[in-house]
Amino acid sequence: MSTSSAVAVVAWPHTLEAGRDEARLIQDSLLPRGTLRGAAFEVAFRFAPLGEVRGDFADFFQLPNGLVGMYVSAVVGKGLIAAMYASLVMGTIRGINKTGEDSGAVLGLLTKRLRVRPSPGCYSSVIYALFNPATGVLTFSNAGIPLPLLVSANGCCSLGEGGFPSGMFPDASYEIHSVRPSPGDAVLFAADGLHEMRNAENEDRSWGKLEEIWKQFRCKSADECLDFLFDQVRTFSASGGSHDDITAVVLKLAL
Repeated sequence: MSTSSAVAVVAWPHTLEAGRDEARLIQDSLLPRGTLRGAAFEVAFRFAPLGEVRGDFADFFQLPNGLVGMYVSAVVGKGLIAAMYASLVMGTIRGINKTGEDSGAVLGLLTKRLRVRPSPGCYSSVIYALFNPATGVLTFSNAGIPLPLLVSANGCCSLGEGGFPSGMFPDASYEIHSVRPSPGDAVLFAADGLHEMRNAENEDRSWGKLEEIWKQFRCKSADECLDFLFDQVRTFSASGGSHDDITAVVLKLAL
């Protein structure tokens, strides 16, 4: 007695649209859920998919030592490859950031671990920050992300300096910058998509334009700050000037 069997072959949808959908699912999994609130601070997040998917990610969390950690990152490139590399970078950071190391040590160790098995042409811009609710001091190190923006009663100013993207050079080191925001102040951390936007008139979302928006935030909550900012972003980009997603985290101190 003989039997025959048929092997079912399932075709995977290798289309550009399917690849974008897969990348978007990965990217969504790398984003925080909800707002983190303490007795005198809030940390909120917004993400706007304004164009081609890219490898942006962000997170914030409370550490066992009482500090609040937060980071924003943008991986070079777009699509599924960038999203997959972003998941690798985020997983590596998550394995480091709970150790209590300072921000410079975290980014230095991140680069060393990424260089163990480097991916050709892949690297990630990251800013990692630690906020101490007890002292009100914010420290951070920057591996190639646009400088964070502080808004206070005195106006707006950029903070710190940049550095080499993570994974680019094996011996890269990162300075630690420190600031003590006053009650009511806010600090914006954003990936480069926000700063590279252009409208139909080829105007960019310059620091000056951001400051015009950001200086109105002093009496608003963290979520209200970002809602207002992203409403302005949507208005500015309505003519289709952006090809990148917008990723932002804000630390807001209570008045």
